[in-house]
Amino acid sequence: MNIESGTVNQIANQITNQIDIIYEDEFLVAINKEAGLLVHRSWLDKDETRFAMQLTRDAVGCHVFPVHRLDKPTSGVLLFAKSPAVARSLTEAFTEHNITKQYLAVVRGYMPEQGVVDYALSFKPDAIADKFADLDKPAQEAVTHWQRLAQVELPFAVSKKHDTSRYSLVRLTPETGRKHQLRRHMRHVFHHIVGDTSHGDIRHTRFFRTHYGCTRMLLHAQSLALSHPVTGEPLLLKAALDDQWMRILEEFAWVESAKV
Repeated sequence: MNIESGTVNQIANQITNQIDIIYEDEFLVAINKEAGLLVHRSWLDKDETRFAMQLTRDAVGCHVFPVHRLDKPTSGVLLFAKSPAVARSLTEAFTEHNITKQYLAVVRGYMPEQGVVDYALSFKPDAIADKFADLDKPAQEAVTHWQRLAQVELPFAVSKKHDTSRYSLVRLTPETGRKHQLRRHMRHVFHHIVGDTSHGDIRHTRFFRTHYGCTRMLLHAQSLALSHPVTGEPLLLKAALDDQWMRILEEFAWVESAKV
């Protein structure tokens, strides 16, 4: 089954405190999380009042259980279970790499056509959320595959070293699910994700904000492929891109390249 969210009512959803539901049955619910929305309450953002978990619960009328996470600035497919048993099954499927996640990103520079980043990531604690965590954890295996979908060269000198600026549209497929894995892996190979204020290059983030009105990180969880944990039916959940993403794709003639 192929399920894709639409772009209609996305702005209205934000205004009316609703959520964009991609798929729902008696066992699961998947949403298209907007950029800037926390998955659940966190001490790191004590002033936030909107959370994907609570909004989804209110929309479907029952408790929901998160089975994976998306960073606050990342948009896209976010899956919840409706019971602890289904949540355990899905968590196990994620752990055993039986669920395929594909992300869309805009990165600085021209990336090769395809490749893989196999680079272990050390534990990076949050000052409050991980206050009591073990800081001596060894680096964890982390693997990310990429495919370059399109590229563009712009007549702007964002860096003093170059007269022009180059960017790539890439599809990222992580094998593992480490904290900030895609953002840290792209930084590791010097192809920072545009708009990433923690692991990116501020010069390119400012350029996109000034020239294209882009105020978000250009990382989107575009699709999630899995077997239904109860029926076994194959599911392909797809999340539509927001207005800022579409403006960039149209500006660079990347709309067709970005399709799943």
